[in-house]
Amino acid sequence: MAQKNSTPQTKMGRLPRNIWAVSLTSFFMDISSEMVLNILPLFLANVLGVRTSVIGLIEGIAEATSSLLKVFSGWLSDRLKGRKWIAVVGYGLSAISKPFFYFASTWEAVAAIRWTDRVGKGVRTAPRDALVADSVEPEIRGLAFGIQRAADTAGALLGILISAGVVWWAQSSQITLGAETFRTVVLISIIPGVLAVLSLAIGAKDVPLKSHGEAPRLAFRSLGKPFMVFMIIVGIFDIGNSSDAFLVLRAQERGLSTLGILLMLAAFNLVYTLLSAPAGSFSDRIGRRKVIIGGWFIYGLIYLGFALAQQVWHVVILYILYGVYYGLAYGTTKAMVADLVPETVRGTAYGTYNAILGILDFPASLIAGILWQGVGAWHGFGASAPFFFGAVMSLLAALLFWVWNPSSAKPSTIKEKIV
Repeated sequence: MAQKNSTPQTKMGRLPRNIWAVSLTSFFMDISSEMVLNILPLFLANVLGVRTSVIGLIEGIAEATSSLLKVFSGWLSDRLKGRKWIAVVGYGLSAISKPFFYFASTWEAVAAIRWTDRVGKGVRTAPRDALVADSVEPEIRGLAFGIQRAADTAGALLGILISAGVVWWAQSSQITLGAETFRTVVLISIIPGVLAVLSLAIGAKDVPLKSHGEAPRLAFRSLGKPFMVFMIIVGIFDIGNSSDAFLVLRAQERGLSTLGILLMLAAFNLVYTLLSAPAGSFSDRIGRRKVIIGGWFIYGLIYLGFALAQQVWHVVILYILYGVYYGLAYGTTKAMVADLVPETVRGTAYGTYNAILGILDFPASLIAGILWQGVGAWHGFGASAPFFFGAVMSLLAALLFWVWNPSSAKPSTIKEKIV
């Protein structure tokens, strides 16, 4: 059991090699992914002349495929009692797929590569999260997930900056993305992608599970009622958590330039990176529930601000502060999943968690789009509407979470030993 007066430095020293290996893998893979995927829609539209409806179809199928695979891969890691090599296969699929973007000359080819990349993400996510949870004591689980999220987001920040630097160097005077610029970014992205796979394959090792009973079946009732209630509340929040693309569109609608948007995204990721580990450690001390409620409350206030924003600087400040919500709630919520379920079904739990959120992303964004621009003859309520809706749903979820308070949600009450 961790001492109450443990310092953050002491806790950091207790993190095992697995946490650093997984974090390094997340860092390198996000560099690779963010470099390419942020400009992939521009390649489709500007170079291949693909309609936005087709771009949406490619992304929708890719994310749906990823979401469904997360449940199966998580369950498989429970059944095999091994997380590492399933995650390595997932990261490997994503790393191998990206170089093929260099040769893609049709939207069908891009779609096949994109789907393969998302298959990789679907395979790796739940086993990776379960490996993080397996590797540490409950008293420092929040810190462990905070470190992993910080590394992931730092990689995203660096990936955005590298991609922006290549675009500026290669075509500073052009408005639209050029084919050669895109292919240059793809070539550079191969290096961190390979490093991501090697970091996990060489640096991590599976943690023997203490249970040696019958391998779990794919039955969601085994996850328990607390987890199901938790997912209902998280689902209510997520239905108002539309794609961050709407925040970017709001920034553009208020007058922010493309370069300004990229810098804004970089600042957001910096805040997210800096807060993730301290917030995770904080949740170890005061409980996950309080930190998540605080994050959702901040989210509601920020979305309310987006709805009321009049000047471009309002949007910029709000988007940077948006990183506070992510830093507080994202990794902490993942840590709480492990607090609520038995060790033997953690993979299934993380697969279910990620799959439900992935599936809800579609109706959340659909609702936001309809509220903003309407559908058919109905013209919607305008640009502020989806942000008012998101604010209401997040505050409702925070209220429900405040009312619902299972004792198993507090790390200090969990009696668990890591083998």
